Amino acid sequence: MKFNITQTCGNARAGKIFTARGNIKTPAFMPVGTLGAVKGIPPHELSALGFDIMLANAYHLWMRPGEKIIADHGGLHGFGGWRKPILTDSGGYQIFSLQTHRTITEEGAHFRAPHNGEKRLLTPELCMQIQRDLASDIVMVLDECPSPEQPRDKIEAAMRLSTRWARRCKTAHGDNPAALFGIVQGGTDLDLRARSAADLTEIGFDGYAIGGLAVGESKALTADTVAAVATMLPATTPRYLMGVGSPADIAGAVLRGIDMFDCVLPARNARNGHLFVSDGILRMRNARHRTDTSPPDKDCNCPTCRNFSRAYLHHLLTTNEMLAARYMTIHNLSHYRKLMSRLRAAIKDNTLEATVKQIEATATQSAP
Repeated sequence: MKFNITQTCGNARAGKIFTARGNIKTPAFMPVGTLGAVKGIPPHELSALGFDIMLANAYHLWMRPGEKIIADHGGLHGFGGWRKPILTDSGGYQIFSLQTHRTITEEGAHFRAPHNGEKRLLTPELCMQIQRDLASDIVMVLDECPSPEQPRDKIEAAMRLSTRWARRCKTAHGDNPAALFGIVQGGTDLDLRARSAADLTEIGFDGYAIGGLAVGESKALTADTVAAVATMLPATTPRYLMGVGSPADIAGAVLRGIDMFDCVLPARNARNGHLFVSDGILRMRNARHRTDTSPPDKDCNCPTCRNFSRAYLHHLLTTNEMLAARYMTIHNLSHYRKLMSRLRAAIKDNTLEATVKQIEATATQSAP
């Protein structure tokens, strides 16, 4: 993997990540295909929407169907039909979300599989082997994601364990040609974040992610932490903010120097009938849409907005037709793809700050 920055605007960067399976324009949004598929969207349609990369989750694929079955298909690309780059998350957040059903030791994460109760142990070494079997293009280290409510000593212990696991991941990654990203931890404590970033930089990774945010702390604290941590990371490697977020969150993080994003919001909100449109959020279950012949977003040229009215989508949604989620996911993903294009253009035109203010002013309001 190579990363080339072509333009800057303050702390923001526009560039390109080069991989063997294709290039990724940055800042980039990665649609979330946890189990190897973005819900309701075939890979050829996802590619046609303009995305360069997809995210999948190694933990979930290890659970089901198992990495060896996927390896028999030549990896996740052969298994799921997505031919462009894939980043696989290691599963640190999923283990965190198990709460009382897991135990963290130096060896790894001990837990019972949620779907069948089977005892499992995920170690840094196994995590690297799973992602090698998946033939991921970008591999994430295994980390411990602490709760923001924990005391500082617990957050520090998790950060230091994550660093030791990262070192083991680097060793186990070995001759895998995929890129390997480290994950900075430390909660919202900037001293801990600085120590984590320094230690990971000393180990040396192809890119660096900011993990453990958007897990309960305020948006303002998230933004301040992102701004500080971005300056702690190498300027020549990609910076990835994990699990964030809304269009306004992404725009603000790009302004602060982040290059890569993923989030379930576009697809999850679509399944709940919420559309991201140019002038806010459209709630398609509202009765006022029942007779509305206009497109969901007059400024959008996605397949959904070209072909269907608000009234039709409202009908599909209220009658529980499965196409409702599919059509609205297509629109929301298209909105995010256009968002990233708009932010890249603003960086090149040196108008990013004004663009971000416009996005933040409209992104959370109810659309007319």
